Amino acid sequence: MNSPSNHRTRRSIVQGAGVAIGAGVIGSMHAEAAQNTAPTSPRALALIGDRFHNSDYIRVGLDRIFEEVGIAIDYTIAYDKLSASQLQDYQLLLIMRDGQVFPKGYLGPDRWSDYSANLEPPKAFAEPKAVMWMTEEQGLAIKNFVSAGNGLYAIHNASHISLSCQNYRDVMGGAFVQHPPLRPFQVRPTANRHPITDGISPFVVTDEQHYVVFDKDPRHIILESENLDGLELVCGAPKVCESSRIKRDPDPAYTEGTNLGTKSVAGWAYDYGKGRMVFTAVGHDIHAMWSANHLEIQKRSVRWLLKQI
Repeated sequence: MNSPSNHRTRRSIVQGAGVAIGAGVIGSMHAEAAQNTAPTSPRALALIGDRFHNSDYIRVGLDRIFEEVGIAIDYTIAYDKLSASQLQDYQLLLIMRDGQVFPKGYLGPDRWSDYSANLEPPKAFAEPKAVMWMTEEQGLAIKNFVSAGNGLYAIHNASHISLSCQNYRDVMGGAFVQHPPLRPFQVRPTANRHPITDGISPFVVTDEQHYVVFDKDPRHIILESENLDGLELVCGAPKVCESSRIKRDPDPAYTEGTNLGTKSVAGWAYDYGKGRMVFTAVGHDIHAMWSANHLEIQKRSVRWLLKQI
């Protein structure tokens, strides 16, 4: 996979694909397979990376998954290019990024850059202010894409996008609430039988335990998480972005001070129109992405979304 010939092939494909570059595609996996397979072979587009989730670890993590299932995947960080025309050549859209951007900038390579802040004069940088990036038109493009028979795989913080785009939330199925710091917790299948989770044993990961709300029929919930040490999550003050949120409060029961307990929904899967949708909450670091049972869940999710299982 790391041979010079493979690297040349990837570059040649990206450089030669004018349409893909215009759509913001930055690279691909299984480039040689993409050249030699029939046009009907399934292909995925992954929108990845944000201020708090480096696109490099995501790409490394997903490369392994898609290589092992034999599906070609392109990557993009260009959230503003997401559109119906960009999706028309794909059968699967994967999103692993949150719903906010910082157009006026922020200090440091990550949120907790005290060492960077101490190198700058006080107030030299304005306090970073986030705006939500997905438009309802983009959300509708995703809805129509899935309804027509394709797949949407929302991973980890992709549930955050639902806080600002109703069309996206309609197809994605739920929304982010909050999460505690990185700490160990258990993930396990629910009693709802599904090809993605059949035979999967409970497993422990050290990750962000995302607490999310699911809007649809509970029978579609396939995973749940629990902190086995009894550590609970108490809601803090909500962080409101400059741009407006959807009119329906995404989490009316989760006000500041609400104790969310030790458990949360951690994944769901269901048919949407002629297509399919999956959400899995784990994924803040590559250790969690490659945890053996979770790796299997992700591979099955891709295959189920493409109607291979």
